[in-house]
Parts: sequence; C-alpha cells; structure tokens
Amino acid sequence: MPGSPRCYHGPVWIDRDVGDLEPGRLMTFGAHFSPGSRTAWHRCRYEQVIRVLHGVGRAQRRGGRVQEIRADDLIVVPAGEWHWHGAAPHAALLVHSVREAGSPGPNTEWGPHVTDAEYLLPALSALLPRQGGDRIPNREASW
Repeated sequence: MPGSPRCYHGPVWIDRDVGDLEPGRLMTFGAHFSPGSRTAWHRCRYEQVIRVLHGVGRAQRRGGRVQEIRADDLIVVPAGEWHWHGAAPHAALLVHSVREAGSPGPNTEWGPHVTDAEYLLPALSALLPRQGGDRIPNREASW
C-alpha cells in the first residue's frame, strides 16, 4: 500500500509482512522508497531493526549526522529514539524492518517532515571512504 503523505515524503510503498501473530509479538515490514523519498521524523515505542536489502539511502538520528546506508547494512534504532530514513537523492531503497508489536494503540509517534535542508546535508560516508571492516555482519549499529 502507498505510504501516507502524513508520514512519508515522496512515493513510498509499504508491505506489512507479519504482525501480531500469537504467541509472538513481532511485526515485520518492507518499504520501497523512490529516489528522494523518506519518512518523517518518528520514534517507535519498541526497538526497531532495519536491514537494507537493496539500493542506497540515508538515515539520521536526532542530533546525529546524516548517514549513508547501503545493501547489507543493519540499523538498530533504540526504543524512543527520534530518527528518519529513506532513499538517497538519486537512488531507490528497499528495506525490511522488524519490531515488537506491543500493546494496542499507536506504537509509532510521527513528528514533522524532514526538511530538504536536513535531508540534503552531506552524508557521513560521502565524506569518509567506507572501509572493508564496515561490512562485518555482526558489527555495532552504524550510528
């Protein structure tokens, strides 16, 4: 289904894969971001794990630098942390995310849209070359 314009800037398609199946409480989503598309600032009640499946994107935590993200990158967003993520200006992005479903009611709090000025800040990996060690599967989150 198309992402809500209240929560996303630009064309984004969301696939809800699994959600709230008993006895587990995991929810999984796929998201397809067109070039330049991104989420609004948001925070989740529970930790969120985002795996980049294809493409090039950007992610930022509140108060942090814009990070370039690529296929095979894993982003772990702590519960309650304000952040955004989306495609790079000239590339599409496909991600898969997993989080706990939690209690009834909203599990994501949406904030304002990411401004073009915020989105277009130079991405950290554009300033520093990526090292081979950055691709270690069990490394800490990129931020």
